Amino acid sequence: MDIKHNRFNRSAGYTLLELMIAMVVGIFLIGGVMFTYLSMKVTTSDTVEMGELQETGRIALDILGKDLVMAGFFGRLNIDSITTADASGVSAPVSDCVDDFNIGSFPATGAVSNFRVIYGLEADAASELGCIANAKTGSDVIQIKRATGEEVSGQASKAGQYYVQTTLSDARFIKGDGNVIPFELGKGVWPYEHLVYYIANDTYTSDGTDITVPVLMRKRLIGDEMQTEPVLEGVENIRFLYGLDRDGDGNVDEYLDASGMTSADWQQSGPTSIKTVQVSVLVRATKEDNNIQLKNKTYTLGGDAEATQRILTGADVPGNYRRMVFVSTFKINNAGGNQWLIAL
Repeated sequence: MDIKHNRFNRSAGYTLLELMIAMVVGIFLIGGVMFTYLSMKVTTSDTVEMGELQETGRIALDILGKDLVMAGFFGRLNIDSITTADASGVSAPVSDCVDDFNIGSFPATGAVSNFRVIYGLEADAASELGCIANAKTGSDVIQIKRATGEEVSGQASKAGQYYVQTTLSDARFIKGDGNVIPFELGKGVWPYEHLVYYIANDTYTSDGTDITVPVLMRKRLIGDEMQTEPVLEGVENIRFLYGLDRDGDGNVDEYLDASGMTSADWQQSGPTSIKTVQVSVLVRATKEDNNIQLKNKTYTLGGDAEATQRILTGADVPGNYRRMVFVSTFKINNAGGNQWLIAL
């Protein structure tokens, strides 16, 4: 019998050495893929977080800037200040924000100084201005008063809303009661706002963990009280520098922080007036970042002059949080001239 031998009839397979080499190569390939994936994940997370910080900073400056530029706007009023006679018929709200003479919601009776339409301080205690119970110490508080919106002469007033009626030379405050505010020749009526911005901490629970987040807060005159409103999470500190024109030429001669301002500096009359306000905002992520070491960094708020800078480090900025500083300067369009034509 003729037997044919096939040289391929043996069972085919891999040797142990070949298997070990294939496993090592596979481990390296998988490791490379995992490293690339984790790197992309971290990069994406960092990019998203930085974008959120930039958006928070932009929004914070936009909110503060819109009110700052119109601080002291009172419709058609074309004089330096508002006098005591303009506040007849209205009374101070409950828990009004006031810690000095003539900085409340309405001009004070018997005032010898001008009604302060912009006023600031650095919080050195949780309780400030007699209306704030949880201010973040080491951050600024700013108070702004202005007319806002469109002229509403001849329209029905909103109950509880305050209004200011002005001519070129005088003004008076009105509390809305739902009735129509009569149109009078030469007089205009605008809604009136008294605002106070400050920083406070808010704590909430997420997945069983207590998380403390800094919040830009606002006190607003609504009805018969200064009501509290959270404005924007993630704002950890604010710093205001006031650009003063000392000689009435329209140019800023110096920048001062709130502690350097005198009573006369706040009055917005005579040769000295606040022309600009520089705002520095420190924003913070809501969660700690374990991908990078961020502790013991230094953040400077308050411009280039050492005397007006606020330097935050160590215990001032605890935790491994991403932070960014944003700075912008706003020109104050005070009442006078034809400023009422550009009301916001």
